[in-house]
Amino acid sequence: MTGGLLLLDVDGPLNPYAANKTRRPEGYTTYRRTPSGGWHTGRDARRVKGLRVWLNPGHGTQLLALAAETGLELAWATTWQHEANDHIGPAIGLPELPVIEFPDFDQGWKWRGVAEFAAGRALAWFDDEHDEHAGAAEFTRLRAGAPTLLCHVDPRQGLGSAHLAAVRRWA
Repeated sequence: MTGGLLLLDVDGPLNPYAANKTRRPEGYTTYRRTPSGGWHTGRDARRVKGLRVWLNPGHGTQLLALAAETGLELAWATTWQHEANDHIGPAIGLPELPVIEFPDFDQGWKWRGVAEFAAGRALAWFDDEHDEHAGAAEFTRLRAGAPTLLCHVDPRQGLGSAHLAAVRRWA
């Protein structure tokens, strides 16, 4: 599906934030993002206060392989916006990716920004909140005729092989 997009949300798919708070998921590394914008891992992540982020360093390789295999272009569709390239991508081994900006996030979640960025291109989108926000009907109308896969990822589990397989089948 050359020319299509593979969109990545951070919280939920890459950071299983809703997993058991006392047990880091297997294969994940702990990071902390401080209110001042600091990014810490290892012992520092235990010493500082801030947003806990769990990331699996294997996801970068898996996503790059999926993009190469399917011809889909990776892009960030996350409220982390450009910080995804600063922190998330390097932590999991992804190069700098295009970023969808959401200046009207409160008004329409991510729907309008994604529809405008995709501009009719086919897209598969990993996110944990597709069903939780109004605007899906408008998004569907804007995307009429464009192949679209909204791939829900449980924020307690994070991205897994079944999600990657679903995109492979769809593409």
